[in-house]
Amino acid sequence: MAAAHIDHLVFTAPDLTTGRQWIEQQLGVSMQPGGEHPLMGTHNLLLSLGPDCYLEVIACSPTLPSPERPRWFALDDLTLDSPPTLATWVARTTAIDTIPGWVTKQLGPVEAMFRGLLHWQITIPKDGSLPLGGAAPALIQWPPMQHPAARLRDQGLRLEQLELRHPHPERLNQLLTAINLTEPVAITAGQIPQLIAHIRTTHGVCSLTANS
Repeated sequence: MAAAHIDHLVFTAPDLTTGRQWIEQQLGVSMQPGGEHPLMGTHNLLLSLGPDCYLEVIACSPTLPSPERPRWFALDDLTLDSPPTLATWVARTTAIDTIPGWVTKQLGPVEAMFRGLLHWQITIPKDGSLPLGGAAPALIQWPPMQHPAARLRDQGLRLEQLELRHPHPERLNQLLTAINLTEPVAITAGQIPQLIAHIRTTHGVCSLTANS
């Protein structure tokens, strides 16, 4: 199978303003506009983590109709006072159609999505849940030369390490081996699933997980 790479981090929030304010306060830079996902009833903001990696804040859109299915990234589970949270991450591949069947059973079927002129394929659980509590990634495939990070302003941020905690780390290791993830991630045992992103900024390394 083709190699997979860390593509982006997914921060969920009850609304974009709350998520944007928290991210900008932590990292000291301004987020950039993203767009709307009509099929999911969501919208996002983006922030570059390098030439082929970024983070997004995503929330339910107040202007789009509610979809006739659960929204992705467990957004339907949020309440008005839910904190911004590093909910999950996305791994990029160039051969999403070759994913083993047992992997798609965990990550969800591959679906076609779009935002404006951008089109991609991504795994989405039918119930909108976060595989392995968010520790397992969604898999995504972009068309050639259409990666969103290439359009974002580089403000010097870089993902230094992605730390994944899960009660069953062996299951996570097995899955990441199956998708042929090339970048190392730190996988440790924990009582509950938790993600921690260690991001280098102009004022040092900032570790983000949840605004608790």
